[in-house]
Amino acid sequence: MELLLETVALFSLKLAYEAEDSSPILRDDLVMSDYEREVFGLLVRRGDVEAIQVKVDECVGLALEAVGGGDKPLGRELQRLAAEFASSQTIEQLDAPLIALNDYLKDIQ
Repeated sequence: MELLLETVALFSLKLAYEAEDSSPILRDDLVMSDYEREVFGLLVRRGDVEAIQVKVDECVGLALEAVGGGDKPLGRELQRLAAEFASSQTIEQLDAPLIALNDYLKDIQ
């Protein structure tokens, strides 16, 4: 799950910050420091669903701005998927919405 969380953060930050004329954002870039696999791993081991959701929400919020906000078709779908993720109550319930969010972010890159 930690890798998937890190990937969602990476795809979100790529949408928000990566420009065509710049080098790509990678997992070891400074912008990823708060969203590394180890950070998510610690939160998963603690079972801290709320902290995980806050971190993912920060990244998805940046991606949402990058696609033009919640009024645009890409933004509406991103908001819907993020809301499903945010409504999860346990670590186990995060899996399916996280996979959907990851797949969507990957597709709109």
